[in-house]
Amino acid sequence: MIDPVLLRENPDLVKHSQELRGESSALVDDAVEADAARRSAITEFEALRAEQNAFGKRVAKAPKEEKSALVAQAQDLAARVKEANQRAGDAESAFAAAVQRLGNIVIDGVPAGGEDDYVVLREVGGIPEFDFAPRDHLEIGELLDAIDMQRGAKVSGARFHYLKGVGARLELALMSMGLDRALAAGFTPLITPTLVRPEIMQGTGFLGSHAEDIYYLPDDELYLTGTSEVALAGYHADEIVDLSNGPLRYAGWSTCYRREAGSHGKDTRGIIRVHQFNKLEMFSYVDPADAEAEHERLLGWQEEMLQSLGLSYRVIDTAAGDLGSSAARKYDVEAWVPTQQAYRELTSTSNCTTFQARRLDIRQRTESGRTSPVATLNGTLATTRWIVAILETHQQADGSVVVPEALRGYLGGLEVLEPVRR
Repeated sequence: MIDPVLLRENPDLVKHSQELRGESSALVDDAVEADAARRSAITEFEALRAEQNAFGKRVAKAPKEEKSALVAQAQDLAARVKEANQRAGDAESAFAAAVQRLGNIVIDGVPAGGEDDYVVLREVGGIPEFDFAPRDHLEIGELLDAIDMQRGAKVSGARFHYLKGVGARLELALMSMGLDRALAAGFTPLITPTLVRPEIMQGTGFLGSHAEDIYYLPDDELYLTGTSEVALAGYHADEIVDLSNGPLRYAGWSTCYRREAGSHGKDTRGIIRVHQFNKLEMFSYVDPADAEAEHERLLGWQEEMLQSLGLSYRVIDTAAGDLGSSAARKYDVEAWVPTQQAYRELTSTSNCTTFQARRLDIRQRTESGRTSPVATLNGTLATTRWIVAILETHQQADGSVVVPEALRGYLGGLEVLEPVRR
């Protein structure tokens, strides 16, 4: 949720942000109108309640012979207060619904436009070259007996898979390497719930345009999370956190689930776009004044991981129209996938400013003693999809794969993944 004061005092800024996102600026007018109605209803209720309190004191002091008439008036006034309270509650709900249709305020400098209007900030590493015809990650994974799509489909349906043998070990190695990096950077590890309540999913902003990709269990009123960001954001919901010693940083390890309802046949081969995968997610609670600097730090830790794994990549500043509703700015890090001759997203990091914290009521206490919303940020440090880039980038002509040196200690010193001879 955006700052109601900002909405009230600078609606043109909010409209500009909506336009950058390619969304309706008329929603801003609706929210402003709902805010005015809410404040009017609250004012009416508080005035009547004050009148009721004063009248109650008058009744208490009145002579016995006058009290019966005054009690009747008090009952009438109580009914009016009750009605005003109901109107204020309804107006509050209407305002909440109106303001939650607005995306976060886009940070200055974020490019306008849609999915293809990103800005490339930098490219790192040369494009891998081979003196043989490179195999794609699935063919390599099958040669290594590391990926089994057929049995995944047999057991669970399309876009499910088994990671087997060195494939399973490779994923655990990636996650463990990422966790060690996160620990060194001061993150507290969490293994998070993967089922969350509707108010937590709503609070993080995932029940908007991406709701179709979320699995829902209606009998239990729980959602399966597509990222541990949801549970990490909910961890401090309805709390006042202490940021006096700097950001609170968590690294959430979880299985993730996505319906991929809007992918329309994209990436059906292999493990690029699947319904279930594992992910290690960084999540920071920070003072809003430090949010942009923390965003750069998260991006830096992601890049260090990719560089350590010998992957060529680029960093893009995602266009406003391709941001989720909660992100004010998002950087994607895309690794080069040789057989696709293209960069593909491996990880992203988002600055959600105070948007999620306002929805989830996560605050810090300021020097004045008052409370104010914190900022939240997230960024992926390792996930199943990274296996795609590692297998394709480090493959050899015989189908073997050279293990990046930084990863070997997590694989018992294994230097080369060898094809399985049947």
